[in-house]
Amino acid sequence: MAKLQPLQSFSLQETEDGYRLLVSAIGGDTLYVSITAEQMDDIIDSLELAVGNDPDGEGAGEDEGEF
Repeated sequence: MAKLQPLQSFSLQETEDGYRLLVSAIGGDTLYVSITAEQMDDIIDSLELAVGNDPDGEGAGEDEGEF
């Protein structure tokens, strides 16, 4: 199993067939991964669920007209 390390930074670049994600950990480990458009959609849905938003756009923070 991979060692859990704290995130230092990440960057995302669009490519011809999807995306390239660079993840850097505090301590120096760096990982590049290629991601398809479908995988990116899944990542976005997971992040929205993690922060309490409905992936279909009907969650917390989505109320129109409220600040």
